Amino acid sequence: MPRIVPAGAGVQNTSGTVHAGANRQKGMMNMEKRNGSILGRRAFMAASGAAVCGALCATRGAAAEQPETTLEGGRFLTFNTVVRVNQIEAGRDQLIGHDEAHLHTPEAVCDFRAAFEKGWPGGRMTWAFSWLALQDPRDNYRAIRELVAGYQREHGDEITFIPGAYFANMYNTREQVNRDLHDGLALVSEMAGGGYRPKSVVAGFLSAENQRFLAEQEGIHVCQGTIWSQFGIDNGDGDGSVCYPYYPSREHFCKPARGAADFVDSVCLDGWTCDFVSARRLGMGKDFNSRMGVGPIETYMRLGPETGLKQSLATTAAHFDGGFALNRFGWVTNCWEASLVLLEPERRAEHLDCLTRWLAGVRERWTDARCVTQGEFGLAWRARHRDNAGLDYRFVQRGTGIHGSDANLEIKWFMNRDFRLALLRDWQKGGPGDVIDFTRYDLPAREPADPSPDHPARNWSLINRINQKHRRPEDAPVPLAALTAEEQALIRKQCPELF
Repeated sequence: MPRIVPAGAGVQNTSGTVHAGANRQKGMMNMEKRNGSILGRRAFMAASGAAVCGALCATRGAAAEQPETTLEGGRFLTFNTVVRVNQIEAGRDQLIGHDEAHLHTPEAVCDFRAAFEKGWPGGRMTWAFSWLALQDPRDNYRAIRELVAGYQREHGDEITFIPGAYFANMYNTREQVNRDLHDGLALVSEMAGGGYRPKSVVAGFLSAENQRFLAEQEGIHVCQGTIWSQFGIDNGDGDGSVCYPYYPSREHFCKPARGAADFVDSVCLDGWTCDFVSARRLGMGKDFNSRMGVGPIETYMRLGPETGLKQSLATTAAHFDGGFALNRFGWVTNCWEASLVLLEPERRAEHLDCLTRWLAGVRERWTDARCVTQGEFGLAWRARHRDNAGLDYRFVQRGTGIHGSDANLEIKWFMNRDFRLALLRDWQKGGPGDVIDFTRYDLPAREPADPSPDHPARNWSLINRINQKHRRPEDAPVPLAALTAEEQALIRKQCPELF
């Protein structure tokens, strides 16, 4: 398990077994760890940067009134970022990894927002601040908070809170996470001013009980609360959910609610859109990354700008072309941590150009697409769906031939409130393919018990019948006809065309 250290110690995670953020970002690209106050030249740059960025970015005045976001027939892109101090803020005083103050400057934030605006003029993004980032007294963080508050007023961006840097429930009790949510959201409102209140929360993974608290006590009904297909990579596991919006069950956040008794009135959203073919893999290796899709670490930073852009647009197309036709709307979501802008200083301009080119490519290819905040999108889905009764998501994707997305393979996903089902086939050879995932939501589910600082709870997955990661003998692919008569009947009720 990762070693948890006191706040401010800035100690690197020494665990050799956890693919934490340090591993995901390739050991921070071997950059020097720095902690303490930012002094001298950096303090001057932070203070002067606020004025510079204000002049560069405050180009639109007060945010214009936005048209109502309606779901049906729409293509939506949501773009999130995280501003943090420590690499993994496991708790208010539990830190893992590096102090990232040197990766957060007002100049970098301004360049980041400008690259986003250049790629999607008029687009709106979501900024999630960690507990420490909301309070850090250093000049750079003060300037960043002022800048982002301005973006909310000028562009209509959303500002919100992220508890525990994606993994709050893996280190904290549910009660503590509720306290963090309550206090963190209050700090966001204070930062933004003018009575501002977020419409959503960014959380990585968030337990069903904490999402219920958000809805019932905080009045927030949208939460980025699942990271679809994540297992064996980064600092936590949570495979088992559907990848499009759903209301979670009180039993488990990965399970769609099946009725009033287990219903949580929180629209649970994925955090990153992934390539379905590569996402079936476990973790990462030399020739693949299960998180590859539209995220920058697995595309541009790993594969280079041209191949990365090709992969990002192909992943987008799976939702804005085929997925749109099957589901009558399409959604792609992405998160670029703000620290990534300066993670590789020599490639800063290249990475920002990749962001601009991807956004511009999406906007030019799908001219009706809208780039809205996470809260706007989630509430549009909530206005259309009062429960999960109509949940019926379907996707088809062929591999891109890039980094573990096998060009000869085609995957079909079926996701509803009864189950999720994936069929994988070699389309060049033909045939119906085999079942590689059959996660039943009609069966009871249970989340892990509360963790403790000394005993984190890494695995929050919902895995029962067959799981796509193929970790267990029972996960071996099988023909649809090899499932039991009961299982086939459950599938036939939702997908009769498969029989």
